[in-house]
Formats: sequence, C-alpha cells, structure tokens
Amino acid sequence: MKEHIISENSANQRLDKYLTKALPALPQSLLYKYLRLKRIKVNGKRADAPLKLKAGDVVTMYINDEFFEKDENTSYKHACDVLDIIYEDENVLLVNKPAGLVVHDDETGDPDTLINRIKAHLYNVGEWEPGASTFVPSLCNRIDRNTAGIVIAAKNAETLRILNEKIKAREINKYYLCLVFGTPKPEKGVLKNYLRRDEGEKRVFIESDRRGGALTAETEYAVLSSKKGISLVRCRLKTGRTHQIRAQFAAAGHPLVGDTKYGTAAQNRGLPFKHQALCSYKTVFSFRTDAGILSYLKDKAFEVKNVDFKEWFFSLP
Repeated sequence: MKEHIISENSANQRLDKYLTKALPALPQSLLYKYLRLKRIKVNGKRADAPLKLKAGDVVTMYINDEFFEKDENTSYKHACDVLDIIYEDENVLLVNKPAGLVVHDDETGDPDTLINRIKAHLYNVGEWEPGASTFVPSLCNRIDRNTAGIVIAAKNAETLRILNEKIKAREINKYYLCLVFGTPKPEKGVLKNYLRRDEGEKRVFIESDRRGGALTAETEYAVLSSKKGISLVRCRLKTGRTHQIRAQFAAAGHPLVGDTKYGTAAQNRGLPFKHQALCSYKTVFSFRTDAGILSYLKDKAFEVKNVDFKEWFFSLP
C-alpha cells in the first residue's frame, strides 16, 4: 500500500489522469479495475475516475509494488550541497550559479549539476518529494557552464508556465557584466547581427544575414570603466542566443577576457582566469502584463553583489 498526498501542482485534474501520470507502469485496464474494486481510494473512500482532485487529498493505492515506478533518477542525492541563493519564496528560487557548473545533465554523467543542487535543497527543506507530485522543480533559463550568474527555478507548474511566457515576451530583463580586451567604440551602443549555431563545433558564428538558419542577436552595452587595456562592460540582452555576448564582442574586435573559444590563448596568457569573465549579475521582473500568482514580483530586481572578476579589475594598479 502506498499513499500520495495531492499537491497544488497535481490538483484540479481527474483522478484517472493523475494515476496515469503517477503510475505509468500500470495498464489502463487494471487502473479502472482497481477503481471498481476499491483498491484505489481518495481520503479513505471509494473514488471514481472523473473525480477532480484537490490539494491535500490523500490517494491510497492497494496495488502491487511492481506498478510503482522506481525512482531511478536519484542523482540529486549525489550533488554538492552548496547553493548560493539570491532570493526564494513559495514559487520561485533565484540562485547564483558559479562558473564551471553545468545547469543540466550532460555527456559526462556528473550528478553535480545546478538543477540537482536545487532538487536536493528543496528535498532537504521538505518542499519537494519525488513521486509525490507530477511536477519536478525546473529551470526557467539557462546559462553556459563557464558563465556565472542568476538562474531562475520554478517550484510549481503555474510558476513555470508564467515565467516561460514572460521570458518569451521579454518581460524579464537580464543584465550581464563582462571584461573585454580593449575599449569598445562607441562606449555605449547596441551590437546587432545574426548568429548561426554549429552544433558540431559547439559554437556560433556571426553572419551578415539569415543564412544557414542564423537568428537575430541584439545586445545593449555600456563601458563602465577601462584600464590596462581591459574594459568592464555592462550588457542587457534584447535577445537570448547561445554565446551571444561572447561571439558579438569577439566579432567587434573585443573578445571577453578569459574566453579562449572566441578569443585566443595568447591574449589571456598570464591572466588569472579559467573561464570567460562573464556574469549574469542582475535580473529584473519587468512585467507589463498580468503575471497571475507572480504579480508581487513586478518591477523587483535581484542582483549578485560580489562578482569576482569585477573585484579583480578594480584592484588593478
């Protein structure tokens, strides 16, 4: 016998639809048979397939263990317990991802990913229990392994839906800090061109038009300070393409410090950087339309206070 307590994420759906998702190994014929035989109950009482579940309902299942899918994906239990939380409430979690940490599982199979650290955190504080809900904590945006900064995670399905819509509508503004070689001219402007992604080389290329499926890329920038042949630059993404800032500044003759993919090893020789000096340091929820349960976040801004390469830059003589 097993019990599932219906969460807000799993509420407002038919009992049979919930069971189909929660018990994928259970044949449909047996599902309806077990309902008829009262081997599946809700709040201790017989329940029919069309019953609409409510948050807090207890679904009790007197069925064989073989039909309960084993939770094979327990990699979150092996993730590092370090998580730099910028902001957290019942719906969202904003974390500062360190450079070098991948956001999702990759070909290495290393369980220490950002999403696994988040799952472990929510599991440890009792906000998420694998198998108790059809929703799994999810990232709303992602940044490159070797880029640091703010990543947003949704704790429930409604939050994920709203944030995905807001990101698509460009109602969430993301600001970056970076170090570049030289001083861009003009010192304030917009980089706009087309980026073509090459999966084989895992990089993007600047194009003059939309050839090869290239997509428009647009970045606002402002030089904050320059010295020793290096500039500290603030950027705001108007589009969110892979490697956008790195490729655009390199194409403009100002590759990012520490970036040997779009820059050169010779430029970076002697500098204390293992990764590109790039951080998604500020996120602003610039909602222009209704945000439902997230309306309280309208015009809220969250920022990484200590950006290591910024401190290094200002420490230069």
